[in-house]
Amino acid sequence: MTGRVHSWDMSTGVDGPGTRFVLFLSGCPLRCRYCQNPDTWHMRDGRLSGVDEVMVRIEQCAAFLRASGGGVTISGGEPLLQHAFTAEVLHRCKALGLHTALDTSGFLGAAADQALLADTDLVLLDIKSFDIRVYERLTGGHLAPTLSFAGRLDALGVRTWIRYVLVPGWTDDPTAVEGLATFVAGLSNVERVDVLPFHKLGATKYQELGLPFHKLGATKYQELGLPFPLRDTPTPDTALVDRVRAQFRAHGLTAD
Repeated sequence: MTGRVHSWDMSTGVDGPGTRFVLFLSGCPLRCRYCQNPDTWHMRDGRLSGVDEVMVRIEQCAAFLRASGGGVTISGGEPLLQHAFTAEVLHRCKALGLHTALDTSGFLGAAADQALLADTDLVLLDIKSFDIRVYERLTGGHLAPTLSFAGRLDALGVRTWIRYVLVPGWTDDPTAVEGLATFVAGLSNVERVDVLPFHKLGATKYQELGLPFHKLGATKYQELGLPFPLRDTPTPDTALVDRVRAQFRAHGLTAD
């Protein structure tokens, strides 16, 4: 079996517990305005790789990953766009005794069958906004599939971390944050909420790659080499980050 692989990296922090081998797959159905990896949007830009080839790399560092309490995280792009390839890599990693994590927007959650989820120890679920209209403007997609997937993960008891990118003027509305906190608090499988401050570290990729920003179902940026869509949006200050984290904590959630 083959898939389109963008890259891989070793990381610690928000990609799951311990040191992680993070496999980035190509292709994504969303076009988030704050996307830091526009080079992962199109499957055609990824390198065609076999599962065996991927596993050779993972096996080379498997002992270290186990010793560090880490494992393998499949990210993107959107890994569920290549759900069969993702499922096979997860299954092979579990056979090696490695902890597995899936980083997804949940937009294609319906593509994750029971076998794939059975081989997934942790889901990193990115909920972009709890305001339906803001979600559509921000991502070009719809919120409902993500919430449905969150409910399914809860029913199956799949451990989940929620990831929420805090963007001033977009995802900082107190009412929307309160709605999301209430929803997440009603899920028994969520272990923590990671509030991730918006940054612009990937902004130069838009100009370097000459990629247009395509927003599904809305205005399209037609010119190549367009600047980063949120180039004029400020990064959140400490007070705003603390306020949003406090809103989640007020609902009994662990928020960092």
